[in-house]
Amino acid sequence: MESRFDANNPMQVGGQAVIEGVMMRAPGMIATAVRRSDGTIAVRTEAHRSLAQRYPLLKLPVLRGAIGLVEMLFIGIRTLNYSAEIAMQDLRPGDAAAGSNGSGSKGKNGTGNATGPGKRLNENLRLGLTVAFSLLAGVALFFATPLLVTTTLFNVDQDPMRFNILAGGIRLALLLGYLSLISLIKDVRRLFEYHGAEHKAVFAFESGAELDVSSAARQSRFHPRCGTSFLLIVMLVAILLFGLLDALLIRWFGALTLPLRLATHLPLIPLVGGISYEFIRISARHSNSFAGRLLAAPGLWLQKITTREPDEKELEVALAAIRAALGIDKPATTGTLTVASIGVN
Repeated sequence: MESRFDANNPMQVGGQAVIEGVMMRAPGMIATAVRRSDGTIAVRTEAHRSLAQRYPLLKLPVLRGAIGLVEMLFIGIRTLNYSAEIAMQDLRPGDAAAGSNGSGSKGKNGTGNATGPGKRLNENLRLGLTVAFSLLAGVALFFATPLLVTTTLFNVDQDPMRFNILAGGIRLALLLGYLSLISLIKDVRRLFEYHGAEHKAVFAFESGAELDVSSAARQSRFHPRCGTSFLLIVMLVAILLFGLLDALLIRWFGALTLPLRLATHLPLIPLVGGISYEFIRISARHSNSFAGRLLAAPGLWLQKITTREPDEKELEVALAAIRAALGIDKPATTGTLTVASIGVN
């Protein structure tokens, strides 16, 4: 696999933090590395061909972002579940031994669970339900609640821009409050350290540095293409798009009510995500320009909450993930349900 950074496609490598580990995505491959209780790193790789690669129509601007976000949500939750399975194995010594020897015993996969069509169907069902619940919870908290609060507390229902600026401010306050609150939890702080390790590993790759701990440690933990930055762009786009939509609705219907706003705003959330993705792509290509840095600045400030400085062990995990995703290191086995453990000095 080609492992050099392509400046014309700056979003070719990305990832996320998981429980005691990091997931990395590169062209054609997803790799998840998790630190085990015995000090080894379990690495799972899986070939990945996005929906946009399979269906060229989905590569159209805006549409590619909306589809890609849902796709990455599925991948993100699946890798989180994988890291949770590894953590549970390490709580059960017998399972930990089976999980660290590659494919485990006959009839088992690398996570120590039985395989088969019924098992895969149950896993897919649970994954689908988890994604659906996550989407509904996010929409309810960060989109429906600001509309309800703004309608209840402020008499600006028929002023499109003022209403949506206030709703956007409430949305931002909810986000900051949520992130600040969970950052107080010890396990979440550790997750944020792996988030910082992920950024440093990606920066090392993008700068052409060696993918080792010393090189990654010198990189910044604040990355302009982080999902945190994306969230802020979503909020700005939502203010502008919904402000324009409300102005049209008032012209057509004469007045706006909360049910009408909910019925028209919520279905357009994928459009907001798709437009925001295009902004991220533009800022990524012009990240060294003044406009690019200006666009990325708020997200970098917010990453002071969502990232922490990682230690060397956490950097090792992030580097194991990105090297596997890029095809530089090849674990003994690959596949969506297979685990290979590698020793780390």
